[in-house]
Amino acid sequence: MTEVSRAEYCVIACAEAWRDAGEVLASPMGVIPSVGARLARRTFAPDLLLTDGEALLVGPDGAVEGWLPYRQHLALVTGGRRHVMMGASQIDRYGNQNISCIGDWARPTRQLLGVRGAPVNTLNNPTSYWVPRHSRRVFVEKVDMVCGVGYDRAADAPYHRIPRVVSDLGVFDFATPDRSMRLASVHPGVTVAQVREATGFALAASDEVPYTREPSARELALIRDVIDPAGTRTREVGH
Repeated sequence: MTEVSRAEYCVIACAEAWRDAGEVLASPMGVIPSVGARLARRTFAPDLLLTDGEALLVGPDGAVEGWLPYRQHLALVTGGRRHVMMGASQIDRYGNQNISCIGDWARPTRQLLGVRGAPVNTLNNPTSYWVPRHSRRVFVEKVDMVCGVGYDRAADAPYHRIPRVVSDLGVFDFATPDRSMRLASVHPGVTVAQVREATGFALAASDEVPYTREPSARELALIRDVIDPAGTRTREVGH
């Protein structure tokens, strides 16, 4: 097997978010999460539902498999039968996410996307996150505005779950007693010290943090030759 790029490790890490998901709607946002969802569908998650982002259910090759009207899409969302992977301009130790503004909401220094569907996503269906450039500007002690809801704010939300956060440095979960963020794996070539240095809060981690798993030869062939032959994954993670 030829050398695996960092972008390809990120694809694998994103794909793993949908392992054993069953028949749920995958809503990946971003190139690498999209490649990951299609890889999961072709390999270990054959029941996964994919969409064209509008009103159709599609197969891993883009062929139309069905119609998904907006009312049915919302039924899947509010019933916990969708797993979305969103981006995050900021995310804190409990998984609170901000995509709305930087600075005080009354007078922000930068306007971003806005809250959009983040509260409904996080309170009603599993929500993971993809961060292509891990830094202290993104992984912050406290988000400037809560858009996606974290574990410290969702005690009474029956469908709230954040399975994982994936960045260009590693994979994170919330498998800690207080549901704070934990470093679950680092991508090969990355050290735990690097991740801690790039994170703006104290990060839980075991004594021995494993590496993100290697793609199989078949998975690597699917990524490179079938799903993303143009190499668009390198636009988000260029190494």
